[in-house]
Amino acid sequence: MNKKVLATLMSAAVLAACSTVMVNAEDGLIKVGIINNDPNESGYRTANDADLQKMFCEENGYDAEFAYSLKNDEQIAAAQKFIQDEVDYLLLSAADTAGWEGVLQDAQDAGVSVILFDRTIDAPEDLYVASIVSDMALEGTTAIDWLSSQGLDEYNIIHIQGVMGSAAQQGRTAAVDSFAEEENVNIVTQQTAEWNAEKAQQIVQSVIDSGESFNVIYAENDDMAKGAVAALDKANISHGVDGDVIVMGFDCNKWALEELLAGNWNYDGQCNPFQASYIDEIIKKLEAGEEIDEKVVIMEEKGFDATQITQEDVDTYGI
Repeated sequence: MNKKVLATLMSAAVLAACSTVMVNAEDGLIKVGIINNDPNESGYRTANDADLQKMFCEENGYDAEFAYSLKNDEQIAAAQKFIQDEVDYLLLSAADTAGWEGVLQDAQDAGVSVILFDRTIDAPEDLYVASIVSDMALEGTTAIDWLSSQGLDEYNIIHIQGVMGSAAQQGRTAAVDSFAEEENVNIVTQQTAEWNAEKAQQIVQSVIDSGESFNVIYAENDDMAKGAVAALDKANISHGVDGDVIVMGFDCNKWALEELLAGNWNYDGQCNPFQASYIDEIIKKLEAGEEIDEKVVIMEEKGFDATQITQEDVDTYGI
């Protein structure tokens, strides 16, 4: 389904459910309600949504409905609707880590099994059957370890955050906050651009206009890094390998890894969007009455350095 069409289908309150096929439970299909962030949010999210759409279809034994929002209250309302619709499984990538305990308790009471994907939440583990997620804190730590290894005399960082309260933002920010305790580290500005390239460009342009010195841009996703670089280019400030400003992003979009390969960026942290097969395996085990081997599955991820990345890396890991 075209992602622009998906965005058009969203409503202001509860985002309309989008499904390729609507069928009855009597047909023997597993009924699934999937709550995700806006697929137009980033290349990562587009890949994540496409992976889920491909897996959870009638041909694979599923009656799936999709709801999208970047707002927690709209996601919670969508979850409540799916519970009322008596889905068998509720799959959730939460916009915010907080506020989910009540609706997850409602799901459990209604006999709906909850599986988290992509992001963690602040709720007791007994309220969901499995969690297939990235270790966002590790992503941040890996990136900051790399930055620290660059051996700069001073680190003057423009820190561009994602949507506040999301697991990705919290994990990737925590590493920066810890690094800022070092004597030679200065956070020039720390602002959210909500995963948006244009907002990131405005943040960096504002710092440039202020005349304040900086030599690192730590953007919590590739799109925001792209926006930041646009501001640097406009001001004729060099960046990347041998440039004046280190540029860091996350998600490993193919175009972003190509920026590393060209030496225009310095670092990109992987966030693996391909979780659908893991979820499918868990559901099939539960349907067969089997035990799940691991309640929490952490996706394997790595970071890429512009001085070491290869074309094979771009082709293998780019999304």
